[in-house]
Amino acid sequence: MPFDRKIKIAPSILSADFADFGREIQAIEAEGCDWVHVDVMDGHFVPNLTFGPPLLKAIRPHIKTVMDVHLMIAPVDPYIDAFAGAGADILTAHLEAGPHIHRTLQAIRGAGCKAGLALNPGTGLDAVAHLLDMVDLVCVMTVNPGFGGQKFIHSQIDKVCTLRSMIGDRPIHIEIDGGMTPDTAPLMAAAGADVFVAGSGVFKGGSVAKPEVYGDNIRAIRKAAEAAL
Repeated sequence: MPFDRKIKIAPSILSADFADFGREIQAIEAEGCDWVHVDVMDGHFVPNLTFGPPLLKAIRPHIKTVMDVHLMIAPVDPYIDAFAGAGADILTAHLEAGPHIHRTLQAIRGAGCKAGLALNPGTGLDAVAHLLDMVDLVCVMTVNPGFGGQKFIHSQIDKVCTLRSMIGDRPIHIEIDGGMTPDTAPLMAAAGADVFVAGSGVFKGGSVAKPEVYGDNIRAIRKAAEAAL
């Protein structure tokens, strides 16, 4: 995973057809996505329940790009090795999910994955300054975590602007998760983000039988984001 700040689109398979993940992943990759985003939820840290390590292991052979795994779980540490072993390239843990996030980030890197740090909309950046040398990605939630299809929270634009300044020339991606469309992606690209997670924004209207819709949606988000740079 060589680092660059080019715009990347990471469709969330939370919005895909659960009965056909293999072909859904193949379709979005063929239509030009950069990463495949997997939302792991435990029904405890967030009010939804999704995927575990066996599912990740099952879909890993279908992913030829990057498996970007967002752990919306608490505690995180006991499960890092299992998700890393299932094939995650990036493991992102929430700042709010435990008392020892520095230890968690160390463990993620120790397991051979890139380390991501996620922030809920109500979380500020004060603690992030002390963690930047431990992370490869910061994921700013622009919806409250737990469910797809929510509306974009505009207050996070200023947060991303500040975060971009804090990061400076460090090789750290800024990922945006929530409400990404051709209307909202350019706002975050202009603020400094480079990775855009989109669930319904990519999958809406398409299917394995109509993958060209996925491609149209991916290209529309990418074009809008790039135009803002």
